[in-house]
Amino acid sequence: MVHGAFRHNDHPMSSLRALQNEFRPTLRLALPLVLAEIGWMTMGVVDTIMVGRLPNSAVAIGATGLGQSLYNIVAIFGAGLLLGLDTFVAQAHGREDMQDARHSLVNGFFLAIALTPLLMLLISFWPTAMHRFGVSGELVEPMRPFLTALNWGTLPLLCYFGLRRYLQAVTVVHPIMFALVSANLVNFVGNWALIYGHLGFPAMGITGSGWSTCFARIYMALVMLATVVYVERKRDRSEWMGEIALDLRRVWQLLALGAPAATQILLEIGAFSGATALCAKLGPVPLSGHEIALNCAAFTFMVPLGISSAAAVRVGQEIGRGDPGKAHLAGWSAVLLGAGFMSCTGLLFLLLPRPIARIFSPDPIVIRVGARLLMVAAVFQLFDGVQTVATGALRGSGDTRTPMLANLVAYWFIGLPAGSVLCFYFGWGALGIWIGLCTGLILIGLALLWTWHTRLRSEAFAPVKASVE
Repeated sequence: MVHGAFRHNDHPMSSLRALQNEFRPTLRLALPLVLAEIGWMTMGVVDTIMVGRLPNSAVAIGATGLGQSLYNIVAIFGAGLLLGLDTFVAQAHGREDMQDARHSLVNGFFLAIALTPLLMLLISFWPTAMHRFGVSGELVEPMRPFLTALNWGTLPLLCYFGLRRYLQAVTVVHPIMFALVSANLVNFVGNWALIYGHLGFPAMGITGSGWSTCFARIYMALVMLATVVYVERKRDRSEWMGEIALDLRRVWQLLALGAPAATQILLEIGAFSGATALCAKLGPVPLSGHEIALNCAAFTFMVPLGISSAAAVRVGQEIGRGDPGKAHLAGWSAVLLGAGFMSCTGLLFLLLPRPIARIFSPDPIVIRVGARLLMVAAVFQLFDGVQTVATGALRGSGDTRTPMLANLVAYWFIGLPAGSVLCFYFGWGALGIWIGLCTGLILIGLALLWTWHTRLRSEAFAPVKASVE
């Protein structure tokens, strides 16, 4: 039974006012997280720009970009396994059970420590795998020490991620924004010192960029740890000491929620990586146009991604308070905010595709291809925003399987196969591939929007079952 802020028999105007009242708290939580996501993306952009000033720019950018992509496939999957913290901590905070919230954080740490050696081992195999796949040694050899440096930042990255999930779930979000924004400064100074050899350090080239990123991640983890200590300073130390114990059941519960979420992220990243590989077969011009459109879409995606995190927190907290009706309204407010922003960016892509493409390249042929793909991206912006935020709202309610299945079917069974047929059989080139991606995103957006809507009529808003041994 649904109760609280929204019922089926509520007057439409009353329901509309209740929904409007949710926008302000959602925005207040989402804005710092959006800036944090933009800060995260900016670090990679700064790395690319700074290694691009090395003597052999093409090799430096190529090796760095390849290394970052390969590292992220594994590391982001590992971080995604900790996404169950969103649900457990937010719901515990909502019912004012901070003992259980801390219990989840501690066991999230145990999970991060256990995952780190496995992830680092998998990442260490990438250079050999790239050699066997036929990637030029000119790219693989400089990538190897760069990837090694990144790899040492895996544990602090997972710790940062776990601490961040805890803090945002208890509505402490401004330090997260500060950590990402200030980490860009740490990374910039580190790049300047280690890539080019300043402040007494040797010039390490792109390897220096890897170490700079590693140090920036250590810094972020320390900022998050200091924030948790500050937030929890008023609590009795004995309360915390009682929570520092491995609970295998809680670890398993976190994995049960996190594994589908991590798989969903992997499926989404893999779909766009697969599209990049298909475009690479068409030659440098279609690939360049693809990269222009992909970079623009990735940048706008950061905003609904931040709103998605806010949606997971607000929905989880309201469910923890025993108010699924208000949880539903909180989710809808986030979905509408994400859809509104992405509708604006879609209109921008539609009206100004050539000027946007011209920012990336002066080549008229590349501009034409990029502009055409940006117009396809304009169509899916709305649905990309909807699916991203709905994924967060569903995660807050404890559902991570539906987004995983939607991504699997829409991208891998429909979107990519359709794009391949349009590209190679009908000769539509990169445009065909992007039409396939667009089709997949539209299907995912509609499926998750319908899933979120129907949860109002189900018993699915029951809190996750938490157990402490």
